[in-house]
Amino acid sequence: MTTRRATISDVAREAGVSPSTASVVFSGKTPVSDLTRQRVQAAAAELGYTGPDPRAASLRRGRSGIVGVVVGSSLQDLFLDPVQRLLMDGLSEAVAPLGAGLLLLRRNSGVENAPTLTTAPVDAAVLLSCDSATRATLTEVQARGIPVVVIEGDAGYGVPRIALDNREAERQAAEHLRALGHTRVAAVTLWQDEHGTRGFIPAGMVIGVEVTRERLDGARDVYPDAPAYATAASSIDEGLAAGRVLFAGPEGDRPTAVLAQSDLLAAGVIRAAEEAGLRVPADVSVTGFDGVPVDGLAPYELTTLVQDAAGKGRAAGLAVARLLEGEAAGSVLLTCRFRPGNTTGPAPR
Repeated sequence: MTTRRATISDVAREAGVSPSTASVVFSGKTPVSDLTRQRVQAAAAELGYTGPDPRAASLRRGRSGIVGVVVGSSLQDLFLDPVQRLLMDGLSEAVAPLGAGLLLLRRNSGVENAPTLTTAPVDAAVLLSCDSATRATLTEVQARGIPVVVIEGDAGYGVPRIALDNREAERQAAEHLRALGHTRVAAVTLWQDEHGTRGFIPAGMVIGVEVTRERLDGARDVYPDAPAYATAASSIDEGLAAGRVLFAGPEGDRPTAVLAQSDLLAAGVIRAAEEAGLRVPADVSVTGFDGVPVDGLAPYELTTLVQDAAGKGRAAGLAVARLLEGEAAGSVLLTCRFRPGNTTGPAPR
């Protein structure tokens, strides 16, 4: 009694066709007649043959068919954030023609033997931002000939960057508020460091997270002294907590407008304003960033900056494809569009 796995040659012999003909029935790359396909499929069923072993195909190609995506420490935050979901859709769509799929790698998983950027069998890597610890591993990764692309971050010389015009976009939102007469304006930011430290950002502090720093720079191009409160994630709950802090003081100290660095944060700030008995936008104006649908925000239509999150992912995937073909891949700068809504209005008297 044998346990040898049936091969494509066995199937071809049983079906009375050549091995190459049997192979294309499974690959679908070359058309064959319906009768031939049926004979090959019947022979395969008889022999218990389920198709080519993808591991053997990977060995022949010299590729794993895997693109590693280095994300933050929490996959929950990734899948709850509509911007990140759109980005991942665009990225997976762009690498699919390569016969590749995505493997999510957490930066700091804390799980023994968890795959990392330096141990996972990946053909290429896409970094969602880049902290100092990740940057330190790139020399080893690149020495293995693994192409790297970074989205909204700086991974060093020679690594293509897919970026947004974050500073210019946030400046537009700030200028919109200035035109409405607001002078007391605060910012609610994304994470200021890899630890997700919450609280007011001290004046003069260097922010290590590029997207946060650029958006705050844009706000302070218009409001140089604007206080900034950092959150630990782009979520409604984080925005709510930050808004409670901003609106806790006496009326003369409260901001009349808040520049939130994501739409989810903006939705939380609006909830905090309502909790404090403030009307939006009569008492306080709120802007967001991203231009994504937010459940439960009605009747508000957020004043925000609209970005092409899926396009950002597609641009990263196309850069990966070029690098895997041995071609050069340049950096890409995408622009945002200012979209006024009903969450901003004239500064209260």
